[in-house]
Amino acid sequence: MAMNLLGRSLLDIPDLRREEIVFLLTEAIKFKKKHSGTESILGSHVGKSVALLFFEPSTRTRTSFQMAAYRLGLRTLKLDSSSSSSQKGETIYDTARNVEALRPDAMVIRHAGSGIPLQISRLLKIPVINAGDGFHAHPTQALLDAFTIHEEFSEFKGLHVLIVGDIAHSRVARSNIHCLRTLGAKVTICGPPTLIPPLAREFGVEVSHNLDEILPSADVVMALRMQTERQNSFQIPSLKEYTTRYGITSERLLKIKDKALIMHPGPVNRGVEMMSSVLRDPRCRVLEQVQNGVTMRAVLLGHVLGVLK
Repeated sequence: MAMNLLGRSLLDIPDLRREEIVFLLTEAIKFKKKHSGTESILGSHVGKSVALLFFEPSTRTRTSFQMAAYRLGLRTLKLDSSSSSSQKGETIYDTARNVEALRPDAMVIRHAGSGIPLQISRLLKIPVINAGDGFHAHPTQALLDAFTIHEEFSEFKGLHVLIVGDIAHSRVARSNIHCLRTLGAKVTICGPPTLIPPLAREFGVEVSHNLDEILPSADVVMALRMQTERQNSFQIPSLKEYTTRYGITSERLLKIKDKALIMHPGPVNRGVEMMSSVLRDPRCRVLEQVQNGVTMRAVLLGHVLGVLK
């Protein structure tokens, strides 16, 4: 099975057909088996480069793309808001055009504004990969999460994935819902009513506000970060109350299936979304998600830039 992803942007999961997602998962499995080390597999002679424009704080996503580029032998041009001319009043669109003038072969962008990567992709002639925009989308996170689940279960049909937490402000939740439902999984979202988007059921998910009731049926439990920087003071009474009702605690570990996976896109607020004991549980895949991010992003960049066949 081969898919032509050469030269294509990835702005959101619906940009990909189901068979293209399956192709990327299959390629990621092969890549991980064949290239288990940390060396650059293509050396430094590929002659291609990728620009990384990060205008929001990032640890996992930015370093993951950097490592993925290194694994492919790509040069990287790194730029963030603190070192760009946006500090002098330059618009993000002019910044992107000026970076394109330096002739990178692709651009990866993270921005707090929903839709910014889409707008930039319409201005540029090179492929643009969305590394997270506002509340909107985080497609590579959804792909690496699907890869992590696929490694464990192989099939998505019949799987029950529970996403719990701040759904309303989560681009990760939106992209995962699209991805997992496209692959055939059942998805339930759970959280306080104030943190569930209006008309959420129109996304084809089930909605619950009772974590203890729904937890025992889940094959995958994906907790989300409480995005207090995007919430207002009326959405939850306190973080302590949130943890009491929706946190993955040591007590709730007993309600999770023995063969279930526990996931979190990071960063984890210990003691809020998860207790430290949960991160030590053998069912927890948080660090595997980080590792799989490098693999999936390398596979995506490799096929978009034509350096993987």
